[in-house]
Amino acid sequence: MSQPTIIPVTSSSTEEPPSKKQKRPKPKNSKRAFVIDVVYSQPADTGTGQNTNTQLVYVVTYLKDHGNPMRLQELAIVTDTPLLSDQNLLEKFKAHDRIVYDPKTDLYSYKHDYTFKTKAALLTEIQRHTRNGGGLSVRSLKESWKEAPQAIEELEKEGEILVTRTVKDGQMRLVFWNEVKPTEESGGMSVEQEFQDLWRLLVVPEDADLLKSLASEGLQATAAEALIPKPPVAKKKGKKTAPRQRQSRITNVHLKGDIDLTKDYVAPTASSK
Repeated sequence: MSQPTIIPVTSSSTEEPPSKKQKRPKPKNSKRAFVIDVVYSQPADTGTGQNTNTQLVYVVTYLKDHGNPMRLQELAIVTDTPLLSDQNLLEKFKAHDRIVYDPKTDLYSYKHDYTFKTKAALLTEIQRHTRNGGGLSVRSLKESWKEAPQAIEELEKEGEILVTRTVKDGQMRLVFWNEVKPTEESGGMSVEQEFQDLWRLLVVPEDADLLKSLASEGLQATAAEALIPKPPVAKKKGKKTAPRQRQSRITNVHLKGDIDLTKDYVAPTASSK
């Protein structure tokens, strides 16, 4: 009987034994990795809430942004608010000063500051406010009519209005009616760029050299108007009242009749003795 052949098993020289301190790889779907990847930048949308005033603000804001009149049933469904079931919310909604109800159409709408919907009506509104000494806010105009910013830019190019903008980003702020139309007869046209560049190149001299510069051009500095000092305010003359004399109180009652205590004491002289 032949003996079995024993073949020795040797490890490859390229393989290394695993390190005892080798860390285990973290699972990709671990709970810790999930918490790190989530960024809590903003709170989640929790709906309109349960508070009546919060729901009222939500409904009024939606009707304001929507622009068109809506039925009460449609508004309750779109905003997901209990307008039909909560009597307190419904009464506050109907009593809101910005909510307008049309009984003929059974529609509710938001009452904006202005009711214009055309470019010509916008210009008329701007003219009316400018004559009263003030301009109109572009933000309020946009809330009343979404196409107001585009119409304002067109009116500005036509020279009908003047627009003030922010220094930082150039956003439109206020609009005014341009009373002086940009025509060659009445003026109001923009100055040519050549003259604008020349104006910016002018440098105002220092205070010490200003008088010399004026004298070289045959000019003279104007003196500031001296302020006239105001005379002192005279006190009103009134009737002078005599000082009130305080009555002295006699305490030495046993000397009454012999010595007058209200008068100063005078020592008797030798001749009077």
